[in-house]
Amino acid sequence: MTDLLYSEEEEALRAAVRDLLTDHCDAPSVLARVESGTPHDPAAWKALTDGMGLAGLLVPEARGGQGATHREAAVVLEELGRAVAPVPYLTSAVVATEALLACAADDLLAELASGRTVGALAVGLHTAPGTAVRTVRVTDGALHGELTGVADAAVAGLLLVPADDGGLYAVRAGDAAVTPQVSLDLTRPVATVALDGAPGRRIGDAEPAVRRALRAGAGLLASEQLGLAEWALAQTVSYLKERRQFNRPVGGFQALKHRLAQLWLEVVHLRAAARNAADALATGEDTDVAVAVAQAYAAPVAVRAAEEALQLHGGIGMTWEHPVHLYLKRAKADSIAYGTAGAQRAALAALVDLRAP
Repeated sequence: MTDLLYSEEEEALRAAVRDLLTDHCDAPSVLARVESGTPHDPAAWKALTDGMGLAGLLVPEARGGQGATHREAAVVLEELGRAVAPVPYLTSAVVATEALLACAADDLLAELASGRTVGALAVGLHTAPGTAVRTVRVTDGALHGELTGVADAAVAGLLLVPADDGGLYAVRAGDAAVTPQVSLDLTRPVATVALDGAPGRRIGDAEPAVRRALRAGAGLLASEQLGLAEWALAQTVSYLKERRQFNRPVGGFQALKHRLAQLWLEVVHLRAAARNAADALATGEDTDVAVAVAQAYAAPVAVRAAEEALQLHGGIGMTWEHPVHLYLKRAKADSIAYGTAGAQRAALAALVDLRAP
């Protein structure tokens, strides 16, 4: 029987990552970075990759990585979600890495595993696993075309680009024109990638590599959403214990107790779904079903947790100085990342043969 509880090693990893993020990604620091227009935090990324080797968690030791599983990567993403850390871990250490694992490109995989290079799969962040993706035109090894909504492309050194000949091409970011797009989530910006005769190296077939990458991204995104929801719930409970009205803590009012109790139940259920998805990705058992269930459930809960946090923090929650708006924006953006909850429910219905009449 699958054990979804956290192991001692996973709890130790959580503690180490949380301590690191406390030093590098406290709320004032994240707010300052998004206000600067350059949200990516290179110091935090270097600490996660050079200091802890986390960029290579999913890469086998024989190929230059740590040889861990998706369960450990999920723990890291929980903590990154809790801090809304502006680092490209999901896009590079998970999605781009999974795409390279499906290809014969160990040299590129080693670059991403070391953290020296940030990778980005040049597919719109909204794309669900198993759906059609936009491609570029390839002529004599040169790539032509434009792809939009590519997350963290602005900080990537390596772009993995699907082409119309069915291949996945590795393109150095310096050979592409990357233009930032307006993004709701200030901590995970998206960009347009334009290729005008860019040289590319074919590394494998695009369809299986992209499907594998997006499935892992969707499954582990649920863990990021879990961390976000847990932060929102914990901060709201703490605030309502301190805030007083009519000479008593606001948290003592029965109506608010009921709202928080319901939210707590939803977060607990989200934890089970996210852990199950991570375990399924690690073991390869019922992966598509587990990922679809997790994403169908995770997005609404994360959004509701952030919305409740903003509302129940009262006036302070509406200010730019309070970080809750970053969590709401991340939750909203995540709700359409790698497929909406509705798209995931439709995929799940097909997988378990429960189509609508």
